[in-house]
Amino acid sequence: MMEHNHNYGASNSDSTRLDADAVAKHLVLVINPGSTSTKIAIYRGMEPEVELSLQHSTEELAQFKGVFDQYEWRRDIILKTLVDNNIDINSLSAVIGRGGLLSPREPLQSGVYEVNEQMIEELRCCTPQHASNLGAVIASEIASRCGVKAYIADPIVVDERLEMAKVTGIKEIRGRSIWHALNQKATARRYADEIGRRYEDLNLVVVHMGGGISVAAHKAGRVIDCNNALDGEGPIAPERAGTIPAGALIDLCYSGRYSHAEARALIVGKGGLVSLTGSSSMIEIPQRAANGDKEAELALDTMIYGIIKHIGQMAAAMRGEVDAILLTGGIAHSRLVTDRISDYCRFIAPIEIYPGENELQSLAMNAIRVLAGQIEAKNY
Repeated sequence: MMEHNHNYGASNSDSTRLDADAVAKHLVLVINPGSTSTKIAIYRGMEPEVELSLQHSTEELAQFKGVFDQYEWRRDIILKTLVDNNIDINSLSAVIGRGGLLSPREPLQSGVYEVNEQMIEELRCCTPQHASNLGAVIASEIASRCGVKAYIADPIVVDERLEMAKVTGIKEIRGRSIWHALNQKATARRYADEIGRRYEDLNLVVVHMGGGISVAAHKAGRVIDCNNALDGEGPIAPERAGTIPAGALIDLCYSGRYSHAEARALIVGKGGLVSLTGSSSMIEIPQRAANGDKEAELALDTMIYGIIKHIGQMAAAMRGEVDAILLTGGIAHSRLVTDRISDYCRFIAPIEIYPGENELQSLAMNAIRVLAGQIEAKNY
């Protein structure tokens, strides 16, 4: 089991075609809006020149009724920050934003997409709303001001699953694909590059562990199955309830104790470790467990056990033919978690660790691949 640093490069299948001098001339603005922050970066080629996390207080956000009401406010903060850091937007080669909760009519394949009006309209109208929906919209406006193109890459609704992975036991309900596609795909490509093979020739189980947890089966460059990490499917997570017994959940929803919004919050936001321990902190909870807090210890064990079980499911979906298991996301910094997973799952395949979310790097990498002519941006 090896822990890797955060230095991302192009995938092995394309790296030989990238000219270092040609790549270095491109300046890319990366925009990643989150619920309480807006992260931005300026990359010259594959090297970051500026990386900033602009924090938004509860009081600042309270003035807005919905996510899209924050649009102009967040845009202006980004533009002011660029000026304060002596960055001329007219020197940009491209702008890339985090992809949001799109609702495409057809399953969305992974890749880089040029932002267009249809995409922006879907992001404005889709439900539920999420701060990441602002990424493409803000990127589009800034790009138009300086005469370059705006992109998104591997949005969270990428859907390459097998048809039978989408069917549920209720005909009116189809499983929805919402997962950490951006970091999972970038991590998988990075691993392929490091071992000198193509991502498309590997079978990988990739686990992103953050506020939500997604576990996916990457078979020959396609994610054939994954859990819906936004709606709480899969393992319990710091802020997600995980898969709940359906009958008990229905009874709770009709108990009269919760409104529709309150019931959804039990699944996303107030579920998982928050519900079981009162905290989502992966610093605090292990410390509490180490100090004899049995409630914290059981909650932590349950989360890790759920991850282990879902790794086994995804390995089975690929007939046990797994080249490696990749652990990524913020929780991958925890040796307690990664060691426990390794103890259970190393019989399946070697385990590699890539701590952190790496979203800014992943977005920049995808934009550079387009600018360098390595791949073509897709039409949405």
